[in-house]
Parts: sequence; structure tokens; C-alpha cells
Amino acid sequence: MTGFRQRRLLIAGLVSGPFALLATRVAAQTRSIWSAREAHDALQADTARLIDVRSREEWQETGVGAGIWPISMHEDRFADRLFAARDLAGDRTVGLICATGGRSAALLDALRQAGYPGFADISEGMLGSRHGPGWLAKGLPVVPVETALASLPNDLA
Repeated sequence: MTGFRQRRLLIAGLVSGPFALLATRVAAQTRSIWSAREAHDALQADTARLIDVRSREEWQETGVGAGIWPISMHEDRFADRLFAARDLAGDRTVGLICATGGRSAALLDALRQAGYPGFADISEGMLGSRHGPGWLAKGLPVVPVETALASLPNDLA
């Protein structure tokens, strides 16, 4: 390989490197299945909003992930509150988390089939699943349910 060709490949690699990194980050945000760590990082980067769809009893047992909106799929007005959360999220993805990823996956599937984009499943859940150890085991921050409920935007309360 000639020196010119080697330099050209090196320059092309250096120039495309940041674009490849950006593409990786964008791909993580556009995928519909996230790990607990990816969801936490997206929440911290303000590129996502997260909703915990578990029951109040489950929230009481484990707490709610810090910054996650507790909107139980087991309560009245769930659909209204879910779509209000989607509206409040703007162009951010809305991640759905439950205990082990079963309910959030089923909900994501129903939303997709109904033609609603912009949602993702946090497949590990709070407690872990075959997809990973979960929010709690990864040591991601948790707040008491009362704190999480008090921090809900008025449109979601």
C-alpha cells in the first residue's frame, strides 16, 4: 500500500470516527429496546422521558427510579396519562419500564400495532430479566414513591 493511500485511509478514518460515534448514540436512542443503563443515560442526557407502569404496591416495595414518572397501567385514566406524557416528552423517546420487562414489552407491542411511534421498552425492568440484571441490581438511583408522585408534572397527576 502506498504512503498516499495509507494517509488517505487514516484521514478518512479520523474524519468518520466522530460521525460513527454519533451514529452509535443516535442508534441507541432510536432503538425500541433499551437496557436499564441506556435508559438512565438517556434520562440524564434529557433525550428521553421514562414511565414506570407497575402498580403502586410494586412502587412501594422497591421505590421508583429517580426521574421516572410513575404512571400505573393498573389505574384508571392510564391511556390518557400515557399520551399526556408522550405529549410532554416532545421529541424525546418515552421509555416504558415494569418489573421484568413483560408488561412494558406487551405495551410497546400494542402501541406499535396501533401506529404510535416514539416509545421504547426497558427490557431488563426494575428487577431484572433474561435481558439483564435490571435497574435495581445495577445500582441506578431510586426515590420513594411519594417523592416520585410529588414530582409528576400537573398534566400527569
